[in-house]
Amino acid sequence: MEFDALVIGAGAGGLFAAARLSHLGYRTLVVERLDRVGGRASTYDIDGFKVNNGALVLELGGIVEETFAELGAEYGLRKPEPPILYRVKGKDVDITRGGWGVLLSQLTRSGAKVLQGLGSARQDSGLPEEEITTAEWLAKFTKNEDVHAVFRNMCCSVFAVGSEELPARVFLTYFTRKSAFKKFGMHPQGTIGPFLELARVVDRNGGEVWLDSEVTSLTVTDGQVTGAVVRRGEEEVTVRCKFAVSDVGPAATVGLVGAESFPAGYLEEVRRRDRPSSMITVNVASRERLIKAPGLLLFGKTRRMCYIVNFTDLCPEMAPEGWHLYAAAGVPRPAVGAFDEETEKALLMEDLREQVPGFDDARILSVAVMKDEWPPQRAVAGFDMPQTTPIPNLWNVGDGVKEYANGGTTACAETAKLVVERITKQYG
Repeated sequence: MEFDALVIGAGAGGLFAAARLSHLGYRTLVVERLDRVGGRASTYDIDGFKVNNGALVLELGGIVEETFAELGAEYGLRKPEPPILYRVKGKDVDITRGGWGVLLSQLTRSGAKVLQGLGSARQDSGLPEEEITTAEWLAKFTKNEDVHAVFRNMCCSVFAVGSEELPARVFLTYFTRKSAFKKFGMHPQGTIGPFLELARVVDRNGGEVWLDSEVTSLTVTDGQVTGAVVRRGEEEVTVRCKFAVSDVGPAATVGLVGAESFPAGYLEEVRRRDRPSSMITVNVASRERLIKAPGLLLFGKTRRMCYIVNFTDLCPEMAPEGWHLYAAAGVPRPAVGAFDEETEKALLMEDLREQVPGFDDARILSVAVMKDEWPPQRAVAGFDMPQTTPIPNLWNVGDGVKEYANGGTTACAETAKLVVERITKQYG
């Protein structure tokens, strides 16, 4: 079987790339080992509840929505108003119009110093060195524990890593120069909804999406990828391709090709930058409405919980009639490396009982731990590999090769656009 493009993995980065490639006329094959698309931005059913298995919300107004518009595909998200509330000292605060100033004024009298630091970061000279963490940068302006707690939870919410592990340069670049995920929405089918649409784009354009299939090896001839061996059901299929795009992360991509095909320096960079982070999500159903926020409720000082998402105010289709559906997320300490899983779960549960009245009467649908081979991010922002590889017709996309100071599905969409632009320059 012969294709122009082989895309390994139907996660966010892979599907964005495949949809773009097929839209441009490349005959595209997507191979996904799971039984559904979306990867860590997918959804599964628990007793009629549409439970997301990774990404909980998607950005509006940025590159993700722009990609759908370019492809003529339906995005279908519903937008909460206001999108985010911050719970600070027991009060849920809307900072839609006031931003950092309003938030910091709720926390400390020394907020002006922090604002000054944020302001100076808008200039290159105001950005700290890479070695300084966000927590260390913030400590220069305030020791207020409430302020530090809010900044940690912001880092956790966007980058799936705490302020003590995230480079300050990344945090400041994101919040002073990028979209900073200010607008987002939810899909009535769950996060999988838009990615099902991207798979349909591939199909409509003459491509194929193979589920329950796995690329077991890539064939390299004269320094170029020429095909792959795919396990499909009980058989092995040999596929030929002009080029390949991998959404399984740089380390796994090296494994598919074989380390002998890469220079030692590249292998060392892959090893050094392979920093998957961790996150714990509690999926909760309740007969009663548990929070007032119609979208995302972020927290200030907590043990571990950084936010909780209210799905069913906007998307009642995600739960059986008469039920409300929520997901609460927390990032363990440390987020990178080993941690005590049971202790971290217990701390998140304590936060839920303390912060969410009625939680003890709710139904816990699942407690999902994202780490290791199923992390919320394959690389901590600031430690990403490039999308190119030493093999000139093999590229990586996804959350292990993000552009600087980006994260999540938004970063995956950006990597796909950049890689497809390189492919069209190379192949026309």
